[in-house]
Amino acid sequence: MDNQKKENKNKGNQLKNLAAMSGVAIQMGITIYLFVLLGKWLDGKFTDGGKLFLIVCTLLGVGISLYVVLKQINKLNE
Repeated sequence: MDNQKKENKNKGNQLKNLAAMSGVAIQMGITIYLFVLLGKWLDGKFTDGGKLFLIVCTLLGVGISLYVVLKQINKLNE
């Protein structure tokens, strides 16, 4: 009977972790997309046809989204 409770608890934790991580891809996509839009806007405002801000903001968005995902994974593993 005690093993049954442990198995149910493990299944509950797995479902909880799955639910918490299910939105990670959407969150990453939205973060990167918003930084791309920021880069395009900055390029339109401050450069004449260059793509420097687009590249920098895109890389910054990818870096920030990966950082947030790693923090969430570490939090779930505690």
